[in-house]
Amino acid sequence: MPNNPYTYVFLLFAIINLVGFVITGIDKYKASRSLWRIHERTFFWLVLMGGAPGVYLGLLVFRHKTRRMSFMIGIPLIFAFQILGIILLYVLSET
Repeated sequence: MPNNPYTYVFLLFAIINLVGFVITGIDKYKASRSLWRIHERTFFWLVLMGGAPGVYLGLLVFRHKTRRMSFMIGIPLIFAFQILGIILLYVLSET
């Protein structure tokens, strides 16, 4: 077992992003076959939990939801705020 707690945070982050990427591909597959779809709020919950890079990469790779501005602008914007929050927490913890 790793002693560094950041290892677990990184592992969780990787899993959330992998799930986000995979469900984007699954939703694209379902959309092309007119099957039951994954709710948009599911994507945004994953994004809010740290899965923005995975979901956004999935949008680009699978060319899915690229016309939806809430996805193409909203996801990078949420990710930018998350990065700023992490930087702010780091700076405040160092003072």
